[in-house]
Amino acid sequence: MTHSTTPGPDEPRDYDPAGYDVPSAYHSDADEDDDGDEALRREAGEQESSRASRHWWDRNADDYQDEHGQFLGDDRFTWCPEGVDEAEVRLLGDPAALRGADVLEVGSGAAQCSRWLAAQGARPVALDISYRQLQHSRRIDLGRGLEPVAVVQADGAVLPFADGSFDHACSAYGAVPFSADTARLMSEVHRVLRPGGRWVFSVTHPIRWAFPDEPGEEGLTASSSYFDRTPYVEQDEQGVATYVEHHRTLGDRVRELVGAGFTLLDLIEPEWPEHLEQEWGGWSPLRGRHIPGTAIFVARRDG
Repeated sequence: MTHSTTPGPDEPRDYDPAGYDVPSAYHSDADEDDDGDEALRREAGEQESSRASRHWWDRNADDYQDEHGQFLGDDRFTWCPEGVDEAEVRLLGDPAALRGADVLEVGSGAAQCSRWLAAQGARPVALDISYRQLQHSRRIDLGRGLEPVAVVQADGAVLPFADGSFDHACSAYGAVPFSADTARLMSEVHRVLRPGGRWVFSVTHPIRWAFPDEPGEEGLTASSSYFDRTPYVEQDEQGVATYVEHHRTLGDRVRELVGAGFTLLDLIEPEWPEHLEQEWGGWSPLRGRHIPGTAIFVARRDG
């Protein structure tokens, strides 16, 4: 199945989410799993990573929303599987700072975070590489009977916006881990922000790359080097990447932010909450109480 990066007449587009219909049966033939794909560590460049991410999320968006939609909510801003909620932590600033603010969500999925931002009086734009994820955003908006969130289909490392378009930017597990050139992504976010704007993003804690991605005891024993930055790749029988995720150390992330012109304000490593017993992939109460699962970076564009 081929997908175009250029929105067609019935697809999401810059600042104009109206004008296309979500199918009443939004599950499609693209939902079938790629059983038998080989998992390995190998190099994967920008084009291959971007193409794999777009196709993977188009195929798996339905299952992802079915499985995690209740936890995420339709209009809740959750930073991570540990349940850190923007309504409580205010990493983007106090409510007054969000009213009337232009906010870009990078790797938005179904735009749950953007929907919460809109409820605070902000003017969010939800950007995602996956057309299917943005269809889910429209499905939620239509079901709620509210004004749709503005959506844009694009790669997070090539932002289709003018310089200084936004007051803040955010990403909750979106885009950053899947980009082959996150230094470029950070520079792009810096470019589209106005002076004083915050850039807050969450990713899998880099230390997790040294451990198997398993929720049980096998996920507590380090099996590879934390310093091995070779991407994790799933590929089909022809060697075509169907999923790519990239690893950076904490130091790498800090240097990328500083190199792009940001000031790092905070680095948050959420502890696993005592009340949370839900597993999410490799996240579990067992692992969460021993090693961090998430890193949240809070940065500011100065000047």
